[in-house]
Amino acid sequence: MQEKIKRLAQEAASDLVQIRRHLHRHPELSTQEVETGRYIQKKLSEWGIACTTGWSGTGVVGVIEGKNPSSRCVALRADMDALPIEEQTGLEFASQNKGVMHACGHDVHMACLLGAAKILQSLKDEWQGTVKLIFQPSEEDFRAGAPKMIEQGVLENPAPERIYALHVMPELECGRVGVKTGQYMASTDEIYIKARGKAGHGAMPEQCVDTVLMSAYILTSLQQVVSRNAPPYIPTVLSFGRIVGDGRTNIIPAEVNMEGTLRTFNEEWRAKAHDCIVRCAQGIAQSMGGSCEVYIDHGYPFVNNDAEAADLVRKVAGDMLGKEQVDELPPRMTAEDFAYYTQRIPGCMFRLGVKPPGLKEPSNLHTATLTIDENALCIGAEILAGLGASA
Repeated sequence: MQEKIKRLAQEAASDLVQIRRHLHRHPELSTQEVETGRYIQKKLSEWGIACTTGWSGTGVVGVIEGKNPSSRCVALRADMDALPIEEQTGLEFASQNKGVMHACGHDVHMACLLGAAKILQSLKDEWQGTVKLIFQPSEEDFRAGAPKMIEQGVLENPAPERIYALHVMPELECGRVGVKTGQYMASTDEIYIKARGKAGHGAMPEQCVDTVLMSAYILTSLQQVVSRNAPPYIPTVLSFGRIVGDGRTNIIPAEVNMEGTLRTFNEEWRAKAHDCIVRCAQGIAQSMGGSCEVYIDHGYPFVNNDAEAADLVRKVAGDMLGKEQVDELPPRMTAEDFAYYTQRIPGCMFRLGVKPPGLKEPSNLHTATLTIDENALCIGAEILAGLGASA
């Protein structure tokens, strides 16, 4: 089976490149993946794979039945959405949609899953059970994507016993795969703080309630949420990336807005951290004569990789590439809505090396210059197909 999967993946190599380039050329933002969904549906239909559409608006779910289809069910998932980034790669197949780019590798994820689907369909008389193909929109949107598809019943009829997904890793060489058992990717919350005071002339601060100074104290003090409140054995990150005051050199504004993110791996501590953030920010604002509004947008839970599922990824990848090509990964403070699936059923998200050869400093995910080694497409398709066909 392994050799047949590898042969079919190699035979499909040029097709996978064309599929990936088409998807890269035509990216669509979260909840807007209409043409992406149609393209995926068309490909699955060409290969004789039954599928349904409309999942979370634009998602597609395919089902392939092998021998004894009721004996087991495995789900394979790929995300579909792009990011609001203006591409700067200079590639001949660069994005044609201004200000939109597949800068997180979702084009690669979809191409790999389509490749796996074609392989599994070709070998459906040689493996047991059922494989559910989940092409999921809106991974970058808290309110859509995985939670919506789960609400609509994507983990039912048939109900998968396990679920797998891959994610590109630009710093990992092509030909390598990374795996982590247990807590792998962090939960994520978006934090919005509005400090209010009294505007006025910068030369007469005694007549103002200075929101800029207030915000500086708030941001500095909030670092204690991690350094003095977080249990030292629970990884936690609290970062702020946007501060808007809209004053001038001699104008103290009436309000300052701050935006940040909280990442961690424990739901009980996560709730306590929310309370710490609110109390700290509001207490400082009040002590300086102002007020403060805090809104925390509750995002993804943490990704938990099931031990047996992760071990199967190691085995399949090791058989395909060699055990020495499978790396053990540390936890990541980035987040993924694949977490919602792993909170419901056993699953594993693993990393696919895509670093082009000879590139010393690869571009990071979510950057305008991200590029990948397209030889990774066959590897991703092989491993996903192997996971789908494994009992």
